[in-house]
Amino acid sequence: MNQPQFDVVGVGLNATDTMILIPHFPAYGGKVPFLEEVLSPGGQVASAMVCCARLGLRVKYIGTIGDDERGRIQWESLQGSGINLDHVQRRPGVPNQSAYILIDQSTGERTVFWHRPDALKITPGEITPEQITCARLLHIDGHDTPAVAHAARIARQHGIPVTVDVDTIYKGFEDVLPNVDYLITSSEFPERWTGESDPLRALTMIQESYGMRVAAMTLGAHGALARVDGRFHYSPAFVVNCLDTTGAGDIFHGAFCYAVLKGFGIDEALEFSNAMAALNCTALGARGRIATEAEARALIERGERRLKPEFRRFWTAAR
Repeated sequence: MNQPQFDVVGVGLNATDTMILIPHFPAYGGKVPFLEEVLSPGGQVASAMVCCARLGLRVKYIGTIGDDERGRIQWESLQGSGINLDHVQRRPGVPNQSAYILIDQSTGERTVFWHRPDALKITPGEITPEQITCARLLHIDGHDTPAVAHAARIARQHGIPVTVDVDTIYKGFEDVLPNVDYLITSSEFPERWTGESDPLRALTMIQESYGMRVAAMTLGAHGALARVDGRFHYSPAFVVNCLDTTGAGDIFHGAFCYAVLKGFGIDEALEFSNAMAALNCTALGARGRIATEAEARALIERGERRLKPEFRRFWTAAR
């Protein structure tokens, strides 16, 4: 049997961000001078794939890019990453997905305003089995839901594990979840999906409904929580000098893909992904500082952690 050509294939979004650094957020209706404006490539799946490539994996990305200046910036960035782009479509006469990101210098937290033209949509018919079966793992987001559902079904049929990054409710996403092995959501998604405000119960409901191996959620500055084999695992975030949280979740997902492919246990996978996300927050931009594995290991060894009190018992049990 032929070995897959790639370690991971990603299907989903890219974006080109305008980062606007401000000293602090003004009161509603107020104004403040901005300190810096930077144009920077980002996007959920694209950034995760760049992270995977930086960690040494063989990577393929499937997506669409506009033909404007923002599209050119994204294209050149991906070309320089070593990622296979054979099935990235460059759509003529269409602007690339863009985002305006306000970054509060006092905290590093960001507020995002984004736009994606409908003409950038990927359809199921544009994804063939060969584009998915060429890899050992599939990573998707939820945006072009019929297309990523189709990709996930192909992966499941061929025994390829699927990881997904989802931060909001997408119409038809119930067609994606049955074919997901590793679900890692935003902190808001489990409650929105289930109507259950207790995150432990919400993750349990999702996992028991769809049967994925791991049902997890990122917790921003407090780390990540996962349910595996009926047990919860909590990994606190690392305390760093945070300049910009943009892309932290994307890098977490890229690092988690790497951890799955390297056979890490769940506690090690969460800890490693948290460390990679934290280090990315120490520079400006969605891909501001994608660290090496050695740098992440060094942070794990020496770094201070910020525990979320209600999950402390899971962290203590893991130690």
